[in-house]
Amino acid sequence: MPHSVNLINTIAAALGLALALGFVAARLKLPALVGYLLAGVVIGPYTPGFVADTAMASQLAEIGVMLLMFGVGLHFSWGDLLAVRRIAVPGAVVQMMVATALGMGLAAWWGWSWGGALVFGLALSVASTVVLLRALETLGILDSHTGRIAVGWLVVEDLAMVLVLVLLPPLAGWLGGSGGQAGAAIDGATLWKTLGWTLLQVGGFVALMLLVGRRLFPWVLWQVARTGSRELFTLCVVAAAVSIAFGSAALFGVSFALGAFFAGMVMRESEFSHRAAEESLPLRDAFAVLFFVSVGMLFDPSVLWARPVQVLAVVAIIMLGKTLAAAALVLAFRYPLNTALTVSASLAQIGEFSFILVALGSSLGLLPAEGASLVLAGALISMALNPMLFRAIAPLQEWLRARSALARRLEQRDDPLAELPMTTDSRYLARQVVLVGYGRVGRRVAAVLAANDIPFVVAEQNRELVEALRESGVAAVFGDAVDPAVLIQAHIARAAMLVIATPDTLNVRQIIGTARTLNPHIETVVRSHSSDEARRLTQECDSAVFLADEALAQAMSRYVVERTETRRARATAPAPLHSRT
Repeated sequence: MPHSVNLINTIAAALGLALALGFVAARLKLPALVGYLLAGVVIGPYTPGFVADTAMASQLAEIGVMLLMFGVGLHFSWGDLLAVRRIAVPGAVVQMMVATALGMGLAAWWGWSWGGALVFGLALSVASTVVLLRALETLGILDSHTGRIAVGWLVVEDLAMVLVLVLLPPLAGWLGGSGGQAGAAIDGATLWKTLGWTLLQVGGFVALMLLVGRRLFPWVLWQVARTGSRELFTLCVVAAAVSIAFGSAALFGVSFALGAFFAGMVMRESEFSHRAAEESLPLRDAFAVLFFVSVGMLFDPSVLWARPVQVLAVVAIIMLGKTLAAAALVLAFRYPLNTALTVSASLAQIGEFSFILVALGSSLGLLPAEGASLVLAGALISMALNPMLFRAIAPLQEWLRARSALARRLEQRDDPLAELPMTTDSRYLARQVVLVGYGRVGRRVAAVLAANDIPFVVAEQNRELVEALRESGVAAVFGDAVDPAVLIQAHIARAAMLVIATPDTLNVRQIIGTARTLNPHIETVVRSHSSDEARRLTQECDSAVFLADEALAQAMSRYVVERTETRRARATAPAPLHSRT
């Protein structure tokens, strides 16, 4: 042909083969992600036959990362990140230290240099945000408190990796490297100067986004929406995500992923944020597939039979070492077992930042060639198995509760926030509304209940939020409502109504089942994200279900108030007179 068609070849081969192998994987009851990764192996340079353009596929995948992180930013505000800072910041730092130490110890045992061992350990310590988001979206818990903890945890990891990527070149000479800036001498002044400049760049970008971007970009989105053109609106959303991500990297040295994430956060201030998320969803899905295909293209299958023991050791660090460390940290912060299992499963994989670090470490002469192959093998295997870990959370939790006294003690610890204070007014202990979740919808429902003098008790998984509610005089208990003990502490047995305002619909049936076991006549109100799910919940749980749209909170609040007033009227109505016989 008279012109190059590398881009078309790469997209056609990647998407076509991903569709075929993803369909096969789904029919075999495996995650479609496995098919996408295998498609990359098939069209990669290490297998015979057609070889796609690896560089082209990597750039296309980077666009997918931008769009996906942009979508997360649309649902994750700065306030949400600050709300989980007490667990996300120390948890991410300690977990990265543990995983890095395990990787360094393993590499040192193999005889690698100090610098190579450090790069190898850091590459195993950071999880893939793309894989995590896909798993959380599939489970429908991206907007839940547990989902926010997991995403906040990975955002902290990404911020730490930005510092690592900036500091590694000037440190390479001291670590024993041979390329790039490795030969340059380094002293304490240079190190602190580099660190300070990096922090100044990141801080400048964040300040610009929060002070200027949160006013400018929602205004631009509003102006485009006023034209009534759907294609212009979609173009504005995509252009904002990609342009801000590129500008952040070019001007401030921030990664594409973090730039797009903050772009989504400032766009969230617009009233069209939900529409923006919907408009970008098809492109996000398509380019996310290209990301997984590009990962598969980097994998050399020969490492599986050439170094099987080393591959197993790497996978063990990623899926066991990191998982156990994260679970222990979450439990140490007195969070429920379900939160610990979900967060630990979120971290049981590695991804995009690992690949960037491996490439940089190899170019600086720090990481040996076998190190890159082992990291990619660990990434491929952990990505393929990670969705299975998420599906195993619920049965594993039930198994632990049934067979482990320690697991039961962890969920029944003497936590002052896990039960209502003895001074709680009696009006909150009978005929009250039990409100599960105090997020965006839960706050509005609570405000309407308070305005109508309807007593309610909040059940919430965010410790800081429960503390704040109690300080403001609101009756609240800490814990996962899936645990019967949490509902018991909220006095569900004497409650008039159960309102489930959390976006996590995964455990709704279990919560309702527990509530009706303790209170057979309780009325239930639930939020849902799809008409199919709403129909199933209505039929299976005999609940009033409200779809997650703009009027969700108002509709739920109005219904709860009307039903409560009806119950009050019935309770206070005089008994009917019977004729004497």
